[in-house]
Amino acid sequence: MGSKNKLKRFRENETFSNVIQPSREEVTTGKFDYKGRWKKKFFKNENPLVLELGCGKGEYSVGMARKYPEKNFIGIDIKGARFWRGAKTALEEGLNNVCFLRSQIELIDKLFAAKEVDEIWITFPDPQIKYKRTKHRLTNETFLDRYRLILKPDGILHLKTDSEFMHGYTLGLLHGLEEEVLYANHNVYKNQGSPEEVTEIQTFYEKQYLEEGKPITYIKFKLS
Repeated sequence: MGSKNKLKRFRENETFSNVIQPSREEVTTGKFDYKGRWKKKFFKNENPLVLELGCGKGEYSVGMARKYPEKNFIGIDIKGARFWRGAKTALEEGLNNVCFLRSQIELIDKLFAAKEVDEIWITFPDPQIKYKRTKHRLTNETFLDRYRLILKPDGILHLKTDSEFMHGYTLGLLHGLEEEVLYANHNVYKNQGSPEEVTEIQTFYEKQYLEEGKPITYIKFKLS
């Protein structure tokens, strides 16, 4: 994407009612006004709150918002030029149950209050295979601790990825921590019984992976 195109998207994002772009300082100093008030302040209802971490172009957040009008969805990514597409589509379709938050995922426990979130989706994250990058892996123990803080006691997490490494790493970690794995599948499109929302909604990159013959893996789990 050219720099002119990026700038145009950044400018458009600033005009979108469904895009929230707090400064890092605002978030880290406790001045972020939506924390603990997402349902009341933004969505203006008491429906369940679902996050998509690293939402990319926003296809999953938008797809789930269409499928589940009785839930609220927030796509989170630091790359606003990417989720511009999802935000624009949501506005064009009048989807009031989805918005996009431009922030770093490491700040998640400063963006949401304790037990404010019902579900978290982690869709096609960078597996961060190199040892030096493990601290950025979205299912490492540090991130799981942050998710545990903001999730309700019965909150659900989903990991959907094309990375066998990420799938195996996460499954191994969850078993080691004695966390509850509700469902795990190494190839959701080949095996029967995969949850609807896993196979019915596809991202741009997921379609590419499927064309290349890559298996798509999935884990559904809880944190105690």
